Amino acid sequence: MRVVRTSAWPLLVVALAIGFVVDRPVAREPLTIGGYRVLTADLHTHSSTWSDGALTPWGIVLEARRQGLDVVAITGHNEVLDAKVGRWFSRIVGGPTVLVGEEILHEPRSKPNYHLIAAGISEPVSPWQSAASAIDDIHRQGGIAIAAHPRPELWPAYDAETMRRLDGAEICHPMIYSLPDVQRELVEFAARGQVAAIGSSDFHGIGPMGMCRTFVFARDASEQSVLDAIRSQRTVVFGLPDRPFGDPALVKLVATDARLKNQAVTDWRGGPLDWTNRIAAILALAVIAFGPGPTPVTRRRSNDPE
Repeated sequence: MRVVRTSAWPLLVVALAIGFVVDRPVAREPLTIGGYRVLTADLHTHSSTWSDGALTPWGIVLEARRQGLDVVAITGHNEVLDAKVGRWFSRIVGGPTVLVGEEILHEPRSKPNYHLIAAGISEPVSPWQSAASAIDDIHRQGGIAIAAHPRPELWPAYDAETMRRLDGAEICHPMIYSLPDVQRELVEFAARGQVAAIGSSDFHGIGPMGMCRTFVFARDASEQSVLDAIRSQRTVVFGLPDRPFGDPALVKLVATDARLKNQAVTDWRGGPLDWTNRIAAILALAVIAFGPGPTPVTRRRSNDPE
């Protein structure tokens, strides 16, 4: 059984090799509008290594590149290690700008609960504190704080003072396409403060990465430029029904420009790396979950025959 369990690891190696050989990134020229470099970003994704996604951190990097994303934040649940691995890999292969991130899950026995995206940080932010205090910790690390899928049950965590601290809020999230009231709820939450409009896929492996992407109007493609643009609320997001949200001047600027709307479309099919990572993860989990454990070793008594 030790051999069977060990054989799960080559599946991940094969997934990576197939992705390198077969997957190809979307070829497109850098987009400039109004003097800004417009970057496509997905600021809420999860890997399979220390979070509960279907792709490895390097798989996320390659899939983000295939989806034409310039920026991706890898946001493990209450940890940053998978994001650091993804950033290291992306720098080696010349992939997208990777923001080290975390989805802070604050779900104590007593409410209010919150889910908060920290992007551009270097160390985990403790979930055992108020949203306002967590945002202060994010800012001390030079990062930005984004309210993740802020539906009404999460609103009590964001009082007026917390909203003043917040940098962004998800206005487009995959839930808007399946639940009729979510788009209205997210827009209503964002209207409570002055925050950047954010679109995120909350990618775990079901549905395409880059769905509900954010268009960031930055000076260049560097991490610092991306963070500065979001702090300055220079973002545009397309929600329902193909309605642009974000900085009013930028929304007006892109209203007659079809290029952003065309780039908002993701590839639902998934690349070979995407699917082989998913299959490998499922098989590896099945072996670990359902395979018998290692055979116990019994101590030989001194009078037992050799």
